[in-house]
Amino acid sequence: MTCPTPSLHRIARLLLCGLVAAPALWAQALTDGPYVFHAGTHSEARWICAGELKAAPIDASGRIAALCGDLPTLTLEKSPALAPDSLPQAPRWAALSDVHGQADLMLRLLRAQGIVDEKDRWLWGNGVLVVVGDTLDRGPQQIEALWTIYRLAQEAASAGGRVELLLGNHEVMVLAGDLRYLHERYLAVAKLLGRSYDQLFAADSELGAWLRRRATVLKLGDTLFVHAGLHPQFADHSIDLAAINTRFRAGLGDSRETLSQDPQDDWLLGTDGPTWYRGYFVSERATLEQIEKLLAQAKVSRIVVGHTTMTQIVSLYQGRVIGVDAGIKNGQTGELLIFDKAQLWRGLLDGDRLSLPSGDDLGPQPPAR
Repeated sequence: MTCPTPSLHRIARLLLCGLVAAPALWAQALTDGPYVFHAGTHSEARWICAGELKAAPIDASGRIAALCGDLPTLTLEKSPALAPDSLPQAPRWAALSDVHGQADLMLRLLRAQGIVDEKDRWLWGNGVLVVVGDTLDRGPQQIEALWTIYRLAQEAASAGGRVELLLGNHEVMVLAGDLRYLHERYLAVAKLLGRSYDQLFAADSELGAWLRRRATVLKLGDTLFVHAGLHPQFADHSIDLAAINTRFRAGLGDSRETLSQDPQDDWLLGTDGPTWYRGYFVSERATLEQIEKLLAQAKVSRIVVGHTTMTQIVSLYQGRVIGVDAGIKNGQTGELLIFDKAQLWRGLLDGDRLSLPSGDDLGPQPPAR
């Protein structure tokens, strides 16, 4: 076998050739960034370019010219604001979840469905795109995915549309320093940048501050979006979206042990909370009656969730719950849920739009991570 020059896409072959030890290999092959940090009035963007750390100050315009990599020129938000708790009904909207560092596949889906153009610029006018959590962990293009969503949010806003990223359990985990699902390349990135990976998203970083402004639950017209789902016990409370989002933002960066010290928070921040609950899919599933009670309490017609991976988008509970985690994280395929012309569709990679299959005969599913 001919051993290639180091590059990210040839890591496995290099390891087989035994040319270099794994840490040195990563250092030679890595291109990643930008990571933007703020200190008072000074802002700096840092890249890893073919294993070399590079940095450049950011001027008052907020423009970040690319020193390497494939991302276009980026511009920092001029007036950062908290993500909304609710939005009015949109004429068309789309949702996907659990991108998990598969930025290229996400963009292929958006191109195929006419949401971005061939240069990956927003094309959907006043449409709304909701990314239902879990952009971090697992895959090798986490920073590309985050910056792409960040940029599309600006472009959509200029066209009268919206792009909203919700917090999933993996955003919460990474910000708390739980890195058990982190792709190995980011350990090398963190070492070269001189911070632990979670500290690359600290409050003094642009992406860290941006993530801390995201919502956990979002109401769009008559649809509620949440990463994992709402446990039936939420129907016994007043479903206050603003209060849920505020509590999650306040706890970002705290460990599970710290959060569990307050038993009043366990139903919100624990395994039955909005970023972890799996009771729409796994054994001892919620009943239709419980779902209807939840919807009535939240004043919506349906709940859209990710978190539990299926082979395709599925409609559950007679259309009252829709699961949109269609396996993008595996890097092979994926789907978009699209609401257009008052109908719901599965948007495929080949550009087709198909009706939603019913998952109401869904048997008990194995627990997913």
